[in-house]
Amino acid sequence: MNEYFLLPLASLPFPNINPILIQIGPLAVHWYGVGYIVGILFAWWYAKRLAANARLWPNGVSPMKPEDLDDFIVWAAIGVVLGGRTGYVLFYDLARYIAHPLDIFAVWQGGMSFHGGLLGVTLAMTLFSIRRGIRTWSLFDVVAAGVPVGLGLVRVANFINSELWGRPTDVPWAIEFPNGGPFARHPSQLYEALLEGVVLFLVLRILTHSRLKLKTPRFVGGAFICGYGLSRIFVEFFREPDQQLGYLLGTNWLTMGMILSTPMVLIGIWAMATAKPVPHSQPA
Repeated sequence: MNEYFLLPLASLPFPNINPILIQIGPLAVHWYGVGYIVGILFAWWYAKRLAANARLWPNGVSPMKPEDLDDFIVWAAIGVVLGGRTGYVLFYDLARYIAHPLDIFAVWQGGMSFHGGLLGVTLAMTLFSIRRGIRTWSLFDVVAAGVPVGLGLVRVANFINSELWGRPTDVPWAIEFPNGGPFARHPSQLYEALLEGVVLFLVLRILTHSRLKLKTPRFVGGAFICGYGLSRIFVEFFREPDQQLGYLLGTNWLTMGMILSTPMVLIGIWAMATAKPVPHSQPA
């Protein structure tokens, strides 16, 4: 810790945006919750547009109807919330929740894991696609294409909440967070918002609309998984690890986020490498 005191005191001012967007009596609407809701609604709307665009699909026939996605949004929301909360409990703070099991249900205190949310929504997609007779990977492709927008919004909300901040640094754009100690830190939440949100969305947009990769089931979903994993691993080098975990395996760089994201990169590469276009004679 001593080396942190050698860092310059100069930093950009923290904007101090109220984490609560609107409060009416005891009811408070937080930016964090708005990010999740808007992200889910955008992914639903965007997936419907993709499903309705015959040009993007093999033989000009979508494997699902937009109405299917109207029904799936409830499944997706449940999968994201239950998976995200379960993942945080298991991956990041299990000892605390074993000691205080009722805190598992106190979701308003924060604590969601992207990796857990991904597992939860993947299970929901698998069950839903089997029930509806939809190609599972095609459903994953259209849902994944719009997810980065929500990821970016939630990372901006993390910044507003002054949480998940970065490691101490002397870069000119460093910020001294209100609860981050007397250190100028990387605004790592904004790095993630840019990479996981803006950049990843644009890459997937090119794949769906320019490269027409929805005609190759598994490719767009694989690109999303791999792209998120690479983005997260990169940003983890600038992000302060969770206090209750710290660095892992006796290192000063390896974090839980890196460990959980590495399989994503490998799975994503496998999905893209093994994806094959649907033959013209085969229904989409």
